[in-house]
Amino acid sequence: MNLHALTLHEAAEKLRKQEFSSRELTESVFRRIAQTDDKIHAYLTLCRDAALNQAREADQRLRQENNSPALLGIPIAIKDNFLTCDIQTTCASKILGRFIPPYDATTIKKLRADGAVFIGKTNLDEFAMGSSAENSAFFPTRNPWNIERVPGGSSGGSAAALAADQCLVALGTDTGGSIRQPAACCGVVGLKPTYGRVSRYGIIAFASSMDQVGPMTKDVEDCALLLEAVAGYDSADSTSVNRPVPHYTDALRDNIKGLRLGIPKEYFVSGMQPEVDRAVRDAVRLLEANGAGIKEITLPHTEYAIAVYYIVATAEASSNLSRYDGMRYGHRAPAGDLIDTYMRSREEGFGPEVKRRIMLGTYVLSAGYYDAYYLKAQRARRLIKKDFDDAFQGCDAIVTPTAPTTAFKIGEKTQDPLQMYLSDVYTISVNLAGLPALSLPCGFDATGLPIGLQIIGRPFDEATILRVAYAYEQSTPWHKEKPGL
Repeated sequence: MNLHALTLHEAAEKLRKQEFSSRELTESVFRRIAQTDDKIHAYLTLCRDAALNQAREADQRLRQENNSPALLGIPIAIKDNFLTCDIQTTCASKILGRFIPPYDATTIKKLRADGAVFIGKTNLDEFAMGSSAENSAFFPTRNPWNIERVPGGSSGGSAAALAADQCLVALGTDTGGSIRQPAACCGVVGLKPTYGRVSRYGIIAFASSMDQVGPMTKDVEDCALLLEAVAGYDSADSTSVNRPVPHYTDALRDNIKGLRLGIPKEYFVSGMQPEVDRAVRDAVRLLEANGAGIKEITLPHTEYAIAVYYIVATAEASSNLSRYDGMRYGHRAPAGDLIDTYMRSREEGFGPEVKRRIMLGTYVLSAGYYDAYYLKAQRARRLIKKDFDDAFQGCDAIVTPTAPTTAFKIGEKTQDPLQMYLSDVYTISVNLAGLPALSLPCGFDATGLPIGLQIIGRPFDEATILRVAYAYEQSTPWHKEKPGL
């Protein structure tokens, strides 16, 4: 049996029946990584010795505990912008090239307590700024379905590792689509929870008003299980919301008869890959056949989302990244005086895309431009949020494509940042509005690349989007397909 190919819920059941041990499962995953990662480059750091120790401890707990956590003994990949105590954390940047955190992010603490097995830290676009995993300071990650294609970004390493069975589940972060877009590119499930549902404490910040931690999994049931494990209030995060965490797996038992699903006309426009358009419309018809009501809705301020996002996000990035000055931690360049140290450390430590966003953000916050750009963007952001509020008066969830195209070729958009930014045109509005949204596979294009379906929900209503996603998944074979590595 290829243990690495199991889902979380399959492996958890077999671990409890003692059909195999966590150590055997973990060793299977590391063998899979040895066989495939020279082609994909999903991982920046592997934690083999520590992982095998965690697996041994998990096996002891499995023998002793009757009601053990779902994640106990399960191998998980972690995006390299989560602080992990005593494990190198780089955010795929030279400026943090040798940084080893002294403490864990809250989500990592929760997973440790549940007995998850940390396989390693996955590659990403530097400081989570990108849509292709090409902006890493170390190497690009490749798509397991076609190694000439990108895996999406910024959580491209987590998505690629998952699609290639180099882990059973993975963690990512999503600021403008960084979980959902790579999930679509790699044919896996990715969920961006409501802003405030999962603690951001210990996550290296990009844009603090939009960053959110979320699960990346092989199917929807696993997504519900991993979200249950990491969600919840955290007093260490001032944006964390103190609301009870539902048993998300309970929502999967319900059918979708009577649910009202909105289809925004602004998300089906010229320029979308025809195969994506067809696959998403077929998915909508299938949801209707399963009993959901379908209605066209309008989100009139959608056209402003890209501009608003790249003003607000870069402004927050400019502020957040000012802490990397070569003084307290990370890369320090040899220099003659303090100012020269600052300038040379940042020049050597940051990559081109990060520098571009810092400069854009500094510009829109500068005297004389703040009102014209940043303040206006925040006003437009409120209008985007209101569009969703109005739409949810008449529907329970919204169904859209996740991305306008399937995975593009490596290097295809690196010289044209605006084209790269358009890869997130269907995901960005969700972050601006703070809503939950999930991507799951809904087909393949003519070249065999996965297509993603996005389901958007009301604030803190992750249960409904999981319910819709599960109903669709159970009626289709797409989640069972594997890349032919």
